[in-house]
Amino acid sequence: MLPVDLPDAVRDALLAPLVDHHCHGVRRDDLSRAQFELLISESRTPAPPGTTHFDTPLGAAIRRWCAPVLDLEPHVAPAVYLGRRQELGAGEVNRRLLQASGIVAFLVDTGLEAPELLSTAEMGRHGGAAADEIVRLEQIEQDIAETAPVAVDYMDSLGEELAARAARAVGLKSIIAYRCGLDFDPSRPSRGSVIAAANRRLSDPRERLVDPILLRHLLWTAVDVARDRALPIQFHTGYGDTDLDLSRADPAQMTGFIRALQPLGVPVVLLHCYPFHRQAAYLSAVFPHVYVDVGLALTHTAGGSARILDELLELVPFHKQLFSSDCYGVAEGCHLGAVYFRRGMAAALARRIDSGEWNAADAARVAHMAGSGNARRVYRL
Repeated sequence: MLPVDLPDAVRDALLAPLVDHHCHGVRRDDLSRAQFELLISESRTPAPPGTTHFDTPLGAAIRRWCAPVLDLEPHVAPAVYLGRRQELGAGEVNRRLLQASGIVAFLVDTGLEAPELLSTAEMGRHGGAAADEIVRLEQIEQDIAETAPVAVDYMDSLGEELAARAARAVGLKSIIAYRCGLDFDPSRPSRGSVIAAANRRLSDPRERLVDPILLRHLLWTAVDVARDRALPIQFHTGYGDTDLDLSRADPAQMTGFIRALQPLGVPVVLLHCYPFHRQAAYLSAVFPHVYVDVGLALTHTAGGSARILDELLELVPFHKQLFSSDCYGVAEGCHLGAVYFRRGMAAALARRIDSGEWNAADAARVAHMAGSGNARRVYRL
């Protein structure tokens, strides 16, 4: 699997079990080709007529690295791959791919829960691994908005429900990048402004939350809970689907908020980051409570992900880098995240060893920290 020769200690560290600190459930049902193709593209729309989402870096990677896990030759045609998927059935496909990833713990964002997705516990069982929950803030707010009768109840219930869910979780997560961008006012909103905004919100609670005042209130309520329970807060940054305005997803735009959290000691975990991974590396280098990964970029850039990991290592403190697959819908994302993390780190570490910049012990230590050690410490696993 690894593309370069490495000292045994480094190879062993790279092939050791991983902690996937950010992923989602995968589909439990058998998928048609159209359904599968939608799940391997962030566009969320079918490929243009006469084309296919298999003609992408991710599509090619599935045919190269996932096909052998399903007892096929590398690079088989998409129709052959999908036929084998149907033959084995979703349960067997999920078990094979999740277990082939070599992941020993899944931290599952439950904000996209649906009957067709494996639950947190099922992800663990199918993958032969431990599994814990990451609570998505915006989903909690949606539930409260649809049940709270008045603004004061909304505010009280939000804090109570976040605290209750956090007691069973290992971290919190926000997708504020999707809702109003990361260039939000970092200050805690006043109680009066929150009550006024909540009254507007409760007049149409089924709409998704986009009000900047209530999003800031949600974040600061979560900060209070995270501080009390010593939990990290994850933030989606960078690459995502069409709901995202990429220009407002640069993590550098939330520097003011990151600075405000520093004295509180709440860990901030920047997810995905690409193409802003160098900005994220900078933030992790100058703020003691900031951590980074390039999760979603690993699968969607596939063979190009080695360069991204190498660029992240230009500046990121080695105790600040984490691994995630961000798999969603199809277990192929989990397996490929692990494949490209290991291959990309192998190439980056080999260059540093060959140049004499690092020795084998340095490289093995970095591989272990990024693959599992840092996540175990940050999430207290």
